[in-house]
Amino acid sequence: MIQHLTAEGVALPVPEVPYDELFEAHFWGMVRLAQLLGADDPEDVAQDAFVRLHRRRRLLRDPNAALAYLRSSVCNASRSRLRHLRMARRRHAQLADAPTVSGTPETAAVDHEDVAELLRAVDALPHRQREVLVLRYWLELTERETADALGIAVGTVKAHASRAIAALGKQLKDSP
Repeated sequence: MIQHLTAEGVALPVPEVPYDELFEAHFWGMVRLAQLLGADDPEDVAQDAFVRLHRRRRLLRDPNAALAYLRSSVCNASRSRLRHLRMARRRHAQLADAPTVSGTPETAAVDHEDVAELLRAVDALPHRQREVLVLRYWLELTERETADALGIAVGTVKAHASRAIAALGKQLKDSP
């Protein structure tokens, strides 16, 4: 067991993160989060986040921070993979002299047209706005939890959420 020193210099035991319980309770939620953030391989993103947590679980000062660490890790990995895919698609388009393919398999798989339209509109949002919406309204995180997961200020979360909701309203209102 790891020990943590208090301000008085007293060593207190810090319990390890219950990794197996955390995995069973949150793996599929992390997969869905990665999927909603646009990752092309959401299960891999979630697995990688859990592997990173497993490697660092003894370094966590607060065992209750494990879920926040996972969310942040999934957000960062999704963002990185999207950036990598954009670069790869640009390179492919340059080599093939053809436009990039738009749309995602997740969007195409949605049966209900209203949901599909909403998902297309969310997908068209800038990445940061999409991340804020998914964390705030799908995961139902507070503004503070969302800010912590994304490494931004609470005011920035509010601004991105407001802009995203306005953009979705306009886009859905203007669609046929």
